[in-house]
Amino acid sequence: MTELLAAAAAFILLHLLVSGTRMRDVLTGRIGQGPYMGLFSLASIGLLVWLGFAFGKAHADPANPVYWTAPTAARWVQAGVQLVAVVLAVVGLTTPNPTSVAQLGVLDKPDAVRGVLRITRHPFLWGAALWGLGHLLVNGNLAAIILFGAIGVLAIAGTFSIDAKRKRVVGAAWDAFAAQTSNVPFGAVASGRQSVKFGEIGWARLVGGVAIWAALLFGHVYMFGVSAKP
Repeated sequence: MTELLAAAAAFILLHLLVSGTRMRDVLTGRIGQGPYMGLFSLASIGLLVWLGFAFGKAHADPANPVYWTAPTAARWVQAGVQLVAVVLAVVGLTTPNPTSVAQLGVLDKPDAVRGVLRITRHPFLWGAALWGLGHLLVNGNLAAIILFGAIGVLAIAGTFSIDAKRKRVVGAAWDAFAAQTSNVPFGAVASGRQSVKFGEIGWARLVGGVAIWAALLFGHVYMFGVSAKP
């Protein structure tokens, strides 16, 4: 369990203390944006692999305590949460977004706020947050709490970190974009600043997200050895 805690802490700290602070600005100023992104990506992948292996060992440990078990109703709720999570992630990854890597140019477009960005300016990260925290509904052992809790908390914290980073870099252009959107899903819609337009999101993206969710639901047992079906 100690190794899992160390891997989770390292993964979170890399993103929040390096990528999410002025340390990133210092590093990119010294070695350049390209080399920084390459090294950061390698470090992220390496830590993610370590996190996966550490979780596997901790999860199989007989000393891994279980604090709750999932009733059937929780499994149905989890399936629904994962549907929203996967669709958000897929739509977020395929929608031009100034919060994504190397896409600040989107801010120069008059229609920068379109599709899923009317719902949240961080669709992928909120999808990742729901994915991680949703897994806690049906995984009550300590190893799962550490893994999925770390991913969920990091994703939510990442939304604030990216907002701060974009404001430092872009300034007024970011302020204008942020004023039209919301971090928390449906915040801008609830305040009357935006309305949901599914046509802008793209039906192909939505169908693709549902298809990937279905593949994960029915293929989970073959990929991870545990069924995800209620």
